[in-house]
Amino acid sequence: MTAVRGPAAGPVTDPVLGDPVLDNPVWASLTGRHAHLAERHGLAARYQPDVAPFVALQDAADPRAWTDLADLLGPGVTVVVTSPVLDVPAGWQAVERGEGVQLVDTHLQAGPPGADVVRLTAADVPDLLDLTARTAPGPFLPRTVELGTYLGIRREGRLVAMAGERLQPPGWVEISAVCTDPAHRGQGLASRLVRAVVHGIRERGEHPFMHAAATNTNAIRLYEALGFTLRRRTTFAAVRTPDA
Repeated sequence: MTAVRGPAAGPVTDPVLGDPVLDNPVWASLTGRHAHLAERHGLAARYQPDVAPFVALQDAADPRAWTDLADLLGPGVTVVVTSPVLDVPAGWQAVERGEGVQLVDTHLQAGPPGADVVRLTAADVPDLLDLTARTAPGPFLPRTVELGTYLGIRREGRLVAMAGERLQPPGWVEISAVCTDPAHRGQGLASRLVRAVVHGIRERGEHPFMHAAATNTNAIRLYEALGFTLRRRTTFAAVRTPDA
């Protein structure tokens, strides 16, 4: 593993708040930079099952997109849909619904990673899966690490904190999987890693954004304190395709 260093870049300003690509970022990512990790059928797309559990519709109000999604997934399959409209058609089952928030970086002061921040790779997947299983930052699967750059901090060889990149719609990179081992919280590790990930995103001339569950008020307060601004509220649902 290699330590990550480099100069900081400047913050993003308010005009990016209106970028419509963020209204359907999963679709924009699956049909853009992450197309090599996608499976697509007509107006529907999904991440390969061992990469991420998300699917997207070009237009969730279009019944044809739901038909394409059912054809893509097959009968009786449960996935997470984050498209803007979540009124599922007849035959589909909404297994679980949740509310979230989407935040964008408007004034975060990023800094270069410290010497103890390392880039995580496929070789670190067992440790990544262990940490995310214990801290539940959101879905993390065996190939999630392929979505972007993941950074971590180890203590006595054990991975105790991490953060990385997930969705990548044009011009944007989502920060995700921010988590810290309970025994190492209160040391500012998550904040340091978020700043480091932001640093790398800005170096590429792109803008950071994030999603969080609306109920995770502590995390939202942390992200707003770091320099993220609420862009919009979101809805997500676990849905089950019609049975054969």
